[in-house]
Amino acid sequence: MSLKSLALIENWSVPTAAAGVVRADGTVLGTHGPVGRRFPLASVTKPLAAYAALVAYEEGAIEFDEPAGPPGSTVRHLLAHTSGLAFDEHRVTAPPGERRLYSNAGFEQLGEHLAKATDIPFAEYLRQAVLEPLGMTDTSLDGSPAKDGISTVTDLLRFTAEVQAPQLLDPRTVAEAMTVQYPGTKGVVPGYGHQNPNDWGLGFEIRDTKSPHWTGASSSPRTFGHFGQSGTFLWIDPEAGAACVALADRPFGPWAVEAWPPFTDAVLAELAG
Repeated sequence: MSLKSLALIENWSVPTAAAGVVRADGTVLGTHGPVGRRFPLASVTKPLAAYAALVAYEEGAIEFDEPAGPPGSTVRHLLAHTSGLAFDEHRVTAPPGERRLYSNAGFEQLGEHLAKATDIPFAEYLRQAVLEPLGMTDTSLDGSPAKDGISTVTDLLRFTAEVQAPQLLDPRTVAEAMTVQYPGTKGVVPGYGHQNPNDWGLGFEIRDTKSPHWTGASSSPRTFGHFGQSGTFLWIDPEAGAACVALADRPFGPWAVEAWPPFTDAVLAELAG
């Protein structure tokens, strides 16, 4: 099966794009574009970093509710963007747990916390815990755990297959990551404005009933994933039984706001059909 809907990336106003769809059993239903090309992920780095944190949790190196980040904050707060840290600055702007303040700084402090807990630099821990076991040989982290990952569609299809049917983790741990943390918390989805509630799991954004949103109008409320300011996204829709990865080399902007939702709706319609 080859999904014709993936060819819609040809209409995106970007120099280069690649996309693919994978089922939970690892069956790739279709790809389009240079799926082996390495693209900067921007914030699509965060789900990879979060998965490494989940492995560290299962290994007993960390606990979700142990102190990490600013005073009163925990690993869970950092993963769920409720630590109170500012977007890109290591300063506190709210008490932990009160608001969903999307924070690169929070993921950087998470990386520092894991490095201390495991006595392994975070990028190396990510490689050993997630990338190597999944065969993600073209993925690397050179810098911030929040935004400095580089990967390919092929590698991220391996990752999204893993998240759908975990081999590295207990499925209950992954279920926790896709469960709303601190329900009812308000906040901003970057590029899409204030959302009430602004639901988030552990490192994954949860769609629920957010509007406007970067996924499709037909995406199920259970859909979770992430997008990045480099023109990248991945989503996993449990109702559709599939995940989609799309990477491009044009920064997020109005082109993406216009292009991404109808693309996702076309993919979902073809999957359903």
